[in-house]
Amino acid sequence: MAVPKYNELMLPLLQYAGDGQEHHIRDASEAIAQHLQLTEEQLSELVPSGRKTRYYDRIHWAKTYLTKAGLLESTGRGVFRITQRGYDVLDTNPPEIDKEILNQFPSFVEFQTPNSDKSSELEIESDTDDEQTPEEQVDSIHRKLRKTLADELLDTVLDVSPRFFERLVVDLLLAMGYGSSLDSGEHLGQSNDGGIDGVIQEDKLGLDNIYLQAKRYARDNGVGRPAIQGFVGSLMGLGATKGVFITTSYFSEHAISFAKNIPNVKVILIDGQQLAQLMIEHNVGISVQRVYEIKQIDENYFPDA
Repeated sequence: MAVPKYNELMLPLLQYAGDGQEHHIRDASEAIAQHLQLTEEQLSELVPSGRKTRYYDRIHWAKTYLTKAGLLESTGRGVFRITQRGYDVLDTNPPEIDKEILNQFPSFVEFQTPNSDKSSELEIESDTDDEQTPEEQVDSIHRKLRKTLADELLDTVLDVSPRFFERLVVDLLLAMGYGSSLDSGEHLGQSNDGGIDGVIQEDKLGLDNIYLQAKRYARDNGVGRPAIQGFVGSLMGLGATKGVFITTSYFSEHAISFAKNIPNVKVILIDGQQLAQLMIEHNVGISVQRVYEIKQIDENYFPDA
């Protein structure tokens, strides 16, 4: 008997969460495996990479899809609970939960077709798999995996302490190539830091520094103009001309406008979505699971017919 597909696990997972309590995906996977009477052979079957079991991978994706549709909500790392929308779906007594149900919700549609104006990547077309070439399908899957990773990475960052987050942004700037060496960054976050959480020395003598401020805010708690003004005041007090303000949330329009028009001081704003993408791009807080190479014939190697 085959391991249930991820869409076949969505309804059992939503029903399991129907008690309204918080649950960890690990506990849920065990309970659902028992409910479905899965065998040890099914539970031990590995994905092709051999790094995890197929069942756990599929139930993880079931949770991701339900969360993107707003039927579940994340309340911590690997922890979730049902939402009112989830209860509403259960009340319809669906025989299964499939993409037709999930596509009723704009948040899931947005997840399936990410907006290209927030990324340098091309927008995923709404074509069916039959209308896409194999390479186009791989590209679409890669973009979806990256978007999911970015969301999960931001959730993880929101769980860490403010002090760890301050160290994280220093590590990120160093990984991006700022600083004369890997030990050119310093975490300063203290009660008397004057609004500065870290500094990157761009040259070995420390003649040119980039100062950092890090705010680990909930996604819906935006950073306004007063916070940027305070940061600029701290920079001016140090005689600095370069600053980077990083948050896990977002910046208000007034904050963005103010940062763009500061005379003699350059302030870069990095919001939560940009932060996650930069961490992925520069391998901060993540590891590469596997790499695929797509090869093609080298026409230059072969002689003309």
